[in-house]
Amino acid sequence: MKTNLNIVWHGGATGNGTLKADYLDTKVAIPISLGGSGNGTDPKELLVSSAATCFIATLTYMLESRKLPVVEHTINSEAAISDNGFNITHYPQIILSADATEIQIQSAQRAIEGADKECEVGNLLKKAGVTIEVQGKVFLK
Repeated sequence: MKTNLNIVWHGGATGNGTLKADYLDTKVAIPISLGGSGNGTDPKELLVSSAATCFIATLTYMLESRKLPVVEHTINSEAAISDNGFNITHYPQIILSADATEIQIQSAQRAIEGADKECEVGNLLKKAGVTIEVQGKVFLK
């Protein structure tokens, strides 16, 4: 798989750039805390968004292949850099229809675990020493 993108930067460290790919068009910038303008997403946000997008896409595929009665599924993710390294925590939530069986609920929970194991971006980051945790929940609606 090959990915191509282009970034055009304007204005030095306090400026910003425009990142474009086939389906992506966004501003990028150096964070204010590092002396930049903060007028755009920063590299850490892009990295975490890649991990989160990969996770939810993998989860979506798994849920669909299991034919579960999914009403909605979402993910919130957060990242922290410390002396211990770079850590990402995903908080996926799956909402199943109110008539979902216990077996379907357990299958959805296993899909969360499976998405963590199968996400290619997450696996690349783990090989690079990033810690990724998943704290998922399944609800009925």
